[in-house]
Parts: sequence; C-alpha cells; structure tokens
Amino acid sequence: MADTLLAERTGSPAPAPASRRNPLLPSLTTLPWALVVAALLLVWSRGGVPVADLARFSAYWIFALVLPGTLVHRAVRGSRGNLPEDLAHGAATGLLLEIVFWASAAATGQQSLLRWWPLPVLAAFAAVPGLRRHWRVGERRPLPVAWHWAMGAALLVVLAWGYVQWRMVPLPPVSGGYYQDVLYHLGLVQELTRAMPFELPHVAGEELRYHYLSDAHIASGSMITGIAPTVVLLRLWLVPVVGTAVVLAAGLARDLSGVVWTGPVVAVAGFVGSTLTLGSAVGVSGEMPLSYGSPSQTYVLVPLLLLAGLCVDVARGRSLGPAWALVPALGLVCAGAKSSALPPLIAGLGLTAAVFWWWERRVPRPALVALACLVAAMALGFRLFAGGGASTLRVQALALLHFIAPYAETLGGGDGIWPDAPLPPGINDGGVLGWLLALAVVAWWVLGQAPRWVGMSMLVDSGHRADPAVWLLAGTVLAGAATTWVFQHPSISQIYFWMGVIPVGAVLTVWALAAARAPWPVLVVPAVAGAVTALATAGTVVGFALPRIARPPTRTIEGWLLVLGASALRYVLFVVVAATLAVGVAALWRRRVPAPGGRRRAATIAVAGVTAAMLGASTAVAVGGVVRSVLAEPVPATGPQPYALTVDEMRAALWLDEHAADDDVVATNVHCRPVRTTPHCDARAFWVTGLGGHRTVVESWGYTDAVVAAHGVDNLGYARQDFPDQELLALNDGVFTAPTAADLDRLRTRHGVRWLFADTRAGAVSPELARLAQVRLVAGSVTVYDVGGS
Repeated sequence: MADTLLAERTGSPAPAPASRRNPLLPSLTTLPWALVVAALLLVWSRGGVPVADLARFSAYWIFALVLPGTLVHRAVRGSRGNLPEDLAHGAATGLLLEIVFWASAAATGQQSLLRWWPLPVLAAFAAVPGLRRHWRVGERRPLPVAWHWAMGAALLVVLAWGYVQWRMVPLPPVSGGYYQDVLYHLGLVQELTRAMPFELPHVAGEELRYHYLSDAHIASGSMITGIAPTVVLLRLWLVPVVGTAVVLAAGLARDLSGVVWTGPVVAVAGFVGSTLTLGSAVGVSGEMPLSYGSPSQTYVLVPLLLLAGLCVDVARGRSLGPAWALVPALGLVCAGAKSSALPPLIAGLGLTAAVFWWWERRVPRPALVALACLVAAMALGFRLFAGGGASTLRVQALALLHFIAPYAETLGGGDGIWPDAPLPPGINDGGVLGWLLALAVVAWWVLGQAPRWVGMSMLVDSGHRADPAVWLLAGTVLAGAATTWVFQHPSISQIYFWMGVIPVGAVLTVWALAAARAPWPVLVVPAVAGAVTALATAGTVVGFALPRIARPPTRTIEGWLLVLGASALRYVLFVVVAATLAVGVAALWRRRVPAPGGRRRAATIAVAGVTAAMLGASTAVAVGGVVRSVLAEPVPATGPQPYALTVDEMRAALWLDEHAADDDVVATNVHCRPVRTTPHCDARAFWVTGLGGHRTVVESWGYTDAVVAAHGVDNLGYARQDFPDQELLALNDGVFTAPTAADLDRLRTRHGVRWLFADTRAGAVSPELARLAQVRLVAGSVTVYDVGGS
C-alpha cells in the first residue's frame, strides 16, 4: 500500500519489461555513484585522514546509519523504487534513530553500548517474516541513466565544496588557528560523549543549553568508530550529511514536479548555488545554506527536508500511516539541531491551513495534526535546548542592515553596538535619503535572492494556486525571509532563518520551471546565457569580462545609492534580455509562441526563461568559484597570526585529552583570543576544552547566556564582557599567579579539579605551583600539573 501511494506521489517512470532492459544498465547507473565514493575517499585521504579511520567511518555510515535507517524508512513510508533515493531517505532516518539511541545511552550512562544499537533493528528485519521484504527495493521505478550521472556530477560539486572548506584547516597538532565556533563545537562534541546531565564544558557546573544535536551526531560517530572527535568534526561528518540532504531535496523536487531533471538542478542550485549580484559592489547576506563553521546549520538540513516531504503529504490531505511517528520526532530533532529551522516550516504549514480554511471553510485534518505536533516540538525544543544566545533575539525590523556595507558605512556608524529601538536609529537620522537607502538595500537583497523567490510565480497560476504544497513551500520561504529581516541578533544569527529555507526555495523555483512546460531550448539557451553573463561579471570568462561595479570613492549615502542604482539597472537588463531570448527561442522553435493562450503563454515562456537564466547564473558563479578554489594551490598564512596557537599548545591539550579520565575537571589560565588575558579581551578561546576534551572550571565565557544577554553593556560586545562570577574567576586564576595549598584544595573538593593547564602565553605562572602540584608535562609555554594526589 505504501509503495502504491509513493508511486502516485512521485510520478516515477514505469519499469521496463525485463526483456527490454539494457544488460549494461546496472553498470551505467552504478558507475557515477562509485566515482563519487572513490572521490570522497580520495579527498578524505588528502585531508590527512588515516586509512584505518576511513575504513571505520565508512563502515559506520553503511552499517550503523544507512542500512538500519533504510529498513525502517521502507517499513513506515515504502520504497521509492530506486536504490539511491531509498538509501538517502534511509540515511536521514538512520540519523534520527541514532539520536534516539544516543540520548538513551547518555541518559543511562551506557555509551559503550551505543555502537551496537543497529543490531536489534537488523535482527528484527531478519527475523520477522513481514519485515524481510524491506531488505529489497520495492516495486521498481528506475530512474534514467542520465539522472544518475547528473546527480553524481552534482555531488562531486558538493564534495569539492567540502574539500575547499577543510583544505586550509589542518588536523592538530599544528602551529595555526581555528575559527572559534569550530573549537566551541568541538568542546560540545567532547561533552556529549559523557552521561547526562550535560554541562557547559567551558564553565563546569553550568547547565548546557544549546541546540547541540549536530554535535551529538559527531560524538556518536566518534564513540561508535573510536575515531578522535577532532578528525570526525574537521573532516569526516560533513560531506556524507550534505550529500544526504542533496538527494532528499532532489527527491522532493521530483515528487512535486513529476519531472526527473528537476532533481539534479535542485541538487546544485539549492546547496552550492550563489546569490545573483552580477558584479555589484554590494553583497547579499545568506548566499548558501551550508556552513563549515556552523555544524548545526548544515546538519539540520537533513531532518528538515525529510520533515518537509512529510508535510507536503499532510498539506495535501494524505494520511501518513506509520510515518506519523516521524513527524514529532523530526520536529524535535530540528528544534534541537538548530533553533531557527522549525519556525519557518511551521509558519508555512499555518499559512496553508489558513488559506484553505478561508477558501473552503475546511482544513485537512492531517495538516492540523502535523501543525500541532510541530508547535509542540518547537515549544519542547525551546525548553530543552534553547540557549547560547537564542534567547537574545530582539525584534528590530531591518536589523540586517547593520551588517550590509551601504548602511553600515554611512547611516549605521552612530547606531551603537546594540541599539534598542524598533528600527535601526540611523534610518530616521538620515531623513528621506536614509529611508531611500534602507529601502534600496532591502530591494537589492530581494533581487540578489531572486533565484530562491521566482517560484512564487506559481501562486499566480490558478491551477497551481489550488495545490496546498505550493502554499506550504511559499509560506516557508516567506517566513524565513521575514524573520531574517524582523529580528536582531548581535552575531547576525537571524540570517539562519533564511539559510535554512534556501533549499526549499530552490525546490519551489525548479518546480515552477518544470510546471511552465516550456520547450527545452527555452530553458537551456537562457540558462547558458545567464551562466556566461554571471561568469563575465565575475571576471572568469576567457576572452572578455564585463566591468564590475566599483564601490563609491567616498562612502556617502549618495555614492551608495548610485552603486545600487547601477546594480539594479544591470539586473533589469539581465531580466529583459533573458525574457526576450526565451520568447524568441520559443518562436523559432515552434515558428510561433505556443498556443493556446497567446500573450498569456508568452508571459509564461518569458518567466520560464528568466528563471532558467537566474538558475544558470547563480549556479555558474558558485560552481566556478569552487572549481577555481580546488585548482588553486592553498596559500599558507605568512606573517604574524593574532589568534594562532603553537604546536606545543595543541600537543599539550591533546596529551591532556589522552591521559585524563573522562570526568576529570581542569583549571586553566587560558581564557581569551589571542592567548594572553587582558581586561575585556575576546573570551572565546575554547581550545583547552575542545582539543583537551575535558570540562574546565572557567575557560572561555563568550557564549554563555548571561554574557550574550549583556551584549552592549558599557558599549562592549558580548565576547568582551566580564565573567559574571568574579569570585570564581579569582579563585581559578589565583592558583596560577599566587598559588596556595588552601586554594588548590578548594578547587579539588568544591569543583572536582584534577588537572591544571598553565600557559605562560596567557599570563604569568608562579614557580611555586611546581612545589604544590605534580608536573606531568612541559610543552613549550604549557605546563600540565596533576593535583589529584597520585
């Protein structure tokens, strides 16, 4: 029954009779996926991952995620009729199951059993007769060979993006620096290998409140495989998770459009496709949904897209059967992985329900049930996970302007570090010109994001306007954009509302393109022309390049308005040429603009041509940038690096991780970036907990809730605020500068301290400490002391 419903939903091609199948077909469809896997293993090895770790991690993904997840997903949703999509949906389900078993292990302190969680699942599907059929693909609905090769090419682009991200991030120990958020997440990964209740590792004893389920996945991968958390985080986890999200989005696009080619287009446009600025000096925030520095943002795309597919069915009034269990579970995982992920989807589902209640005075019951499940999941997620600055979101319309050059370099100069106002103060201060500049910047952001917007054209067509799925996707995208522009966060974290819906917007856009049913030249010719134009504006087309629009020589409102005006004019010309080209190609292809419909059909063709041109342009810029980065030799950093660590500091931290017991607590004098502690320094070091793998009494407090909430106090950012508990900080730092046996005993008895991690680059360390504690390691500027009495 599930397979039959799935066939109706996906519009998959009917299976060919066995006598007519090409005997080479299995090889032709398997080869692109084999090439992707081989390329992944190659770039992992070039990234410094040992062969043994490659084997263990590959086995983990196959046997602990993909295999059990595929069996469960087929049981509750049915097979999709082809192996690649079955395995992708299975991997997503496996990630969900992993979180469930990880939470159970952490709650009971049985982490050693986590690696065996797939066994009961596999045993059940082997022993129960009714479940055995799920070991095979259900009713086969094979996809064309071209789809397999196109998806393989798209995944190679994603793989290249991942390689570009980590090629300049060497595995420790090295002399160099890491982005502070990566080290922060590494500390959380280390914490999540321990038993509940979890504590903030950077300030032991403080409850961990953060959307940490991406770190739980990485911690699970480390515990199951025995691979060091640093290797899993910095190298291994990223590409398989992104690849799963890519195939999920491709499958959703095919389900909605009924057209096979939409999958590969969404795979590239929705994940590595860029914004469309055509050589403007004004950038557009939120270029793509992926982020190496934010594992939570990248990880959440998998449960979010799987959940979106379920919501499409319930919006259309279909019952999910056993798959209903996935809705609240996925909702809670989304809330626990990224607090910004779920609200736009809830808003989209709510808009759908409201529209169809208004039109038909009824709402499909499945949609109301799903909406209730997701609202409950969001509320529970906020209670369990929200923190780390999530509660510091303020309502300030247009706050994103603070981070965009035309406003930041003119009107925004006097706004202050954390303006408490309904609008950025500089807008009103600038009078009419200030409002004109603000509206021009917002309009330019909307234009730059147009490849994710143009699918809204489906709401104009009466036939598609009656489809609840159109309203669901459109409402989700609109909500993501609205919340991005309504809220304010000191670290521009409101942009994650938008980044999370970019793949959804790409699915809607490609669906609209397929729904236009334009002849293939109408799509291909404008797409190629758009790609060439975009590459020319970026200066990457051999032989010619369109001039880039320069920044104004003087950073004035008038200067930036001229820049924005020139950028908008170039954009309008791009749209006009694309539309004209599409209509002209259609007329040549059919000797006339296709009937019936006349002008209406011509408008449809024009919109399709513009959409294709935008997708071609945004994809070309992104892919071209990735290819250039892969081919270019990485340039090693030269000169002083203000936030760099020494190889000895990293070695000392890694030694501590290896020799200290899991629950040992560390005291350190390292608090800041750069390493030396000064008044109001940047308290986001995070490397002692991240690389050292243990809780500290006080390491860095830059992301604690109390400090983030104090952003702007004394005109200082949250990262430069004082630590709230000055008495604790004085005790912690005093054992390094003026140690006494009494203070060491207080740290041991009250805070469970077993180790001292002293770095003379952070501050002075008294020689008296060596008399009071046992020296266990000296590495450059770092000395590690044992105060446990052994």
